[in-house]
Amino acid sequence: QVQLVESGGGSVVAGGSLRLSCAASGVTYSTGCMGWFRQVPGKEREGVASVRITGGRPVYADSVEGRFTISRDNAKSTLYLQMDSLIPKDTAMYYCAATRGACAPPLWRNVYNYWGQGTQVTVSS
Repeated sequence: QVQLVESGGGSVVAGGSLRLSCAASGVTYSTGCMGWFRQVPGKEREGVASVRITGGRPVYADSVEGRFTISRDNAKSTLYLQMDSLIPKDTAMYYCAATRGACAPPLWRNVYNYWGQGTQVTVSS
């Protein structure tokens, strides 16, 4: 059983930074990919960043390219999302997700099978 628990969300002023963490259990090499998604009320969940469990070049949404960095520490079974230069449009509930093996399309929500409960990020101007 895969379980994902996010933490690190909060409120920050535009231009600030936050680092989200996702504690994962039950994740193996067969998981394939893990990623971060975000969602605001009334809109669909969108992919933010994704990375293979085995490594490689991460994939980012254009909206966060150059500002966010996804990383993972397999030894600690933890996925991170470093968010810098935050802007109000980054405000959303952020979710950690994992697949059962597929990794493409990496930012397509339907590729992911396991989800955390989310952590709220609020960026004020």
